[in-house]
Amino acid sequence: MDRDRPPSSPGLSLRVPGFAFAGVPVLGGFALELRGGETTALLGPSGSGKSTLLRMVAGLLPAPEGTRIAASDGGPVAGRLAWMAQQDLLLPWLDLIGNVMLGARLRGEAPDRARALRLIEAVGLAGRERARPTELSGGMRQRAALARTLMEDRPFVLMDEPFSAVDAPTRHRLQGLAARLLAGRTVLLVTHEPLEAMRLAHRVLVLRGTPAVPVEVAVPAATPPREAHDVAVLSAQAALLESLAEATAEAA
Repeated sequence: MDRDRPPSSPGLSLRVPGFAFAGVPVLGGFALELRGGETTALLGPSGSGKSTLLRMVAGLLPAPEGTRIAASDGGPVAGRLAWMAQQDLLLPWLDLIGNVMLGARLRGEAPDRARALRLIEAVGLAGRERARPTELSGGMRQRAALARTLMEDRPFVLMDEPFSAVDAPTRHRLQGLAARLLAGRTVLLVTHEPLEAMRLAHRVLVLRGTPAVPVEVAVPAATPPREAHDVAVLSAQAALLESLAEATAEAA
């Protein structure tokens, strides 16, 4: 699958002067560098601005004046982003391969069917190409959503709690699969799961304070995906839980 992976994704530079919703400050002013080819996990209390920041980066939410989102290679950010949401968002009237190739069809492009088949095989769904979403389990649908995300072949990938809707064993398998297939891309992952963050991320940030700003938390030295039972991972998870508890108390 190396031929379906960008050789080296650029980084992203974020400068946010602050963000208020309905007159209430949500995000404080901060600068943040997302290192190229790495996964950055973002956690925080409910309402701290995690999804808001993700949507600002994606261009789905108008950014306040003074916001700067720039790629380290000087190229545009728009058109080089892929998005994977909490829900699989598969279209029920399309089969699996049709859903994986949906982006190209919506843009009026000829989809690369051979590449779609390779990605379907990579996520463990070979032989289910003609299946409709109703014929797939929740875990299978999320694997299909991952294949669709990879099909877009973008250097920047935004993930909004992509595995929270499946059971724990399936989530564990999907985490490892995503880490392997997204290696080399610049990923911003919003999650509520401390263990998920410590397994998948090269850097972990917690939104703290009112208004919230990202604070970095130490991660284990091992390269993601890390083993869930690793003592260093469990220790880092405990420290992250403590940081989240403190952040929640600050926001109360």
